[in-house]
Amino acid sequence: MKSAIVHDWLVSPVGGGEKSLEAIHRLFPSPIYTLVKNEHNLKGSYFQNLEITPSFIQRFPRAKTKYRSFLLFFPLAIEQFDLHPYDLVISSSHCVAKGVLTHSDQLHISYCYTPVRYAWDLMHEYLMESGLDKGVKGAIARVMLHYLRGWDLHASKRVDHFIAISNYVARRIKKIYGRESTVIYPPVDISFYEIERAKDNYYVTASRFVPYKKISLIVEAFSKMPDKKLVVIGDGPDWKKVKEKAGPNIELLGYQSDEILKRHLQKGRAFLFAALEDFGILPVEAMACGTPVIAFGKGGALETVVENETGLFFEEQTTSSIINAVNDFEKRDFDLQKCRNRAELFSVERFDREFSSFVNQKYSEFRNAL
Repeated sequence: MKSAIVHDWLVSPVGGGEKSLEAIHRLFPSPIYTLVKNEHNLKGSYFQNLEITPSFIQRFPRAKTKYRSFLLFFPLAIEQFDLHPYDLVISSSHCVAKGVLTHSDQLHISYCYTPVRYAWDLMHEYLMESGLDKGVKGAIARVMLHYLRGWDLHASKRVDHFIAISNYVARRIKKIYGRESTVIYPPVDISFYEIERAKDNYYVTASRFVPYKKISLIVEAFSKMPDKKLVVIGDGPDWKKVKEKAGPNIELLGYQSDEILKRHLQKGRAFLFAALEDFGILPVEAMACGTPVIAFGKGGALETVVENETGLFFEEQTTSSIINAVNDFEKRDFDLQKCRNRAELFSVERFDREFSSFVNQKYSEFRNAL
């Protein structure tokens, strides 16, 4: 079986999609095709010496950092990869990777992190957060996204089998593409984390600072609770906005190594998570440390956190809702071992077993039917 893997873009090795890509590649070592790669950021990572082929977008000015500016070219670029020598194509897709061209003697399985969020059900929110909800630039953005939606719906028919990263994503795949999918949760490196029972008197959150992660909302909520300390790990475009909302009880650490992040996940009283995520790896990593999670009660968090057992949910993405949840949390006791046990259900070993079994079974059925 000769296989290829297609991933949207490979500019950093640390994202959840890239961790899944690494796990997929370990199971099915293959050439990787991607819109853009950033060799500098991949140094020292699993991907450094792999065979990775970028698209023509790689040659555009500042493409390695400003690749999103070339969204209009993504569909065309992904269709230019010549994959005809391969028997199996696995796309690792949250944007256009699933739209690669294959022929009838090839099996295409797509591991789908989400239908393109900013083109479909979250379009209006993304346009507003990007300042593109009005004016000429907003009109151009809407036209581009209209084009992308049409292409994306058509491209979804090129996939033989969809794998969704959560039931939440599976419902969105069904709603948007009209396709059924099998749920296989992403791999989380549980073995890297150990349970810590001696907690310090602070809460912790971590993320890339982008609008939909709602880090500024968590910071604003804790600024209204000056008796409670919050440690925030991460950086990104929203850094200034987050810093402006931070009171003296908020400690902004910026980007930190995995070891430092782990230590804070272990020592924090609870991990705060306010994003509407398709899955959400960090809550699982926190639970692996024996740390309960206080999360927004929608999306993938509902499938990882068990309410009143490994954490609590708040109903709205508002400061008052977060404050109420934190106050409720402090009235309760949580079994830290149950948090760890829950996290172990999302291990790398479980992913390896389920993903390889699915792909091998579908490939066998496909070859037998030829």
